[in-house]
Amino acid sequence: MIWKLATGAVAAAALAASASAGTVRRAPFGQLPDGRAVEAITLSDGAGRSATILTLGASVQALSVPDRAGHSADIVLGYDDLAGYLAKPNFFGATVGRVANRIAKGRFTLDGKSYQTPVNDGPNALHGGTKGFDKVLWTVIATSGGAQPSVTLRYVSPDGDQGYPGTLTATATYSLGADGTFDIVYRATTDRPTLVNLSNHTYWNLAGEGDPAGAMGLRMMIPATRFTPTDATAIPTGQLQPVAGTPFDFRTPTVIGLRVRDGRDTQLRYGRGYDHNWVVSATKPGAMQLMARVEDPASGRVMELSSDQPGLQFYSGNFLDGTITGKRGHIYREGDAIVLEPQMFPDTPNQPAFGSVRLDPGQTYENHIRYRFSAR
Repeated sequence: MIWKLATGAVAAAALAASASAGTVRRAPFGQLPDGRAVEAITLSDGAGRSATILTLGASVQALSVPDRAGHSADIVLGYDDLAGYLAKPNFFGATVGRVANRIAKGRFTLDGKSYQTPVNDGPNALHGGTKGFDKVLWTVIATSGGAQPSVTLRYVSPDGDQGYPGTLTATATYSLGADGTFDIVYRATTDRPTLVNLSNHTYWNLAGEGDPAGAMGLRMMIPATRFTPTDATAIPTGQLQPVAGTPFDFRTPTVIGLRVRDGRDTQLRYGRGYDHNWVVSATKPGAMQLMARVEDPASGRVMELSSDQPGLQFYSGNFLDGTITGKRGHIYREGDAIVLEPQMFPDTPNQPAFGSVRLDPGQTYENHIRYRFSAR
C-alpha cells in the first residue's frame, strides 16, 4: 500500500510538472512582399502536443498530437514556408471572415442600406471576399506559458474593408490545455452596425498530414438531424432538410468516404462531395455543444469538436486536385483532409429565418471552438 501511494505521488508530481512545462516560442516565418515580417508562434504543452500559429491570417500552420502508441504527428495541412501561403493559400488553417462561408452575389442589406462585398466563388462572396481575414497580417498582443500556453492576435479591419461597414477589432486566442484540448476563441467589437461570422478553416487528417491513405477512411459523427441543402452555386435554399435516409446522416459514426461519391444525390453532385452546413441546433445554443467526433482507426487518434455556434460546415477536401505541394513535399489530393467550421449558417445575412450575424456597438461577438484530442 505504501509503495502504491508513493508511486501515485510520483505520477501526480510528474503530471503537475508536465502541466506547468508549457512553453511559447516565437520565430520569424519570412517577409511579405511589402517587407512586413510574418511570425510563427509555437505553443507546446510538454506532453507531446504542440501548435504553431502564423500571424498571416491568424492561421494554424501545424498541430501535433500523440497516437495510441504515444507517437506525435502533425495532423493539419499547410506549407513549410511563407511562399506556399502566398502562392496558393487555399485557406490552410486560416481565420476566415468578416463573414465566413458564402453570401449570395456578395450582397446584403443592413438598416435599409445595400452593401457589396467582392465575389470570389463563382457569383458569390466566400470567407469575407478577395482579401478576407485569411490574407491579412495579424498582430501578437499577448502570450502566456505555463499550464495553458496561449497566444492572442489582433486585427483591426477598417470601415469599408471588403465593402463591410464599421471598424471591426477582432482577436483570436489559441491555447493548449493539459487535458488534451486545443481552444480557439474569436472575439470582435465594432464602432458601427456590421456583420460578423468568424471561423477557422484548418484542414484535418488524424492519420497525419500527408498520410497516403488520405482522410476518407476517418470515422465521423455529427449530432445533427438536419442540414441546409444548396443550389448549384452552394447558396442554401432556405430549407432545413432531415438527414435521415440521405448521405448526410452522420448521427452514428460513419466512414467519411462511404457515400461521398454517391452520384445519385443532387447535393453531393453540386458540391463534388460534402460542402454543406449541418444544423446542430436551430439557434445559437448559448453554451458549448458537441459538433462532431472524428476517429482514425489506424492511429487511434480521436478529435471531439465543440463550439457555441449552431452550424457546422463540413467540407471533404473536394478541390484539392494534386497541384499543391505542401509540407515535407507532400502532394495534396482530393479527400486528403477534411474541414469542420463551427459558425452561423451560410448566407445568413440574406436569410432571416437562419438568425442574424449582426454586431452593434457595445456588443462583443464570440465564437469559442474547442478540439479535444485523445487516443484509443
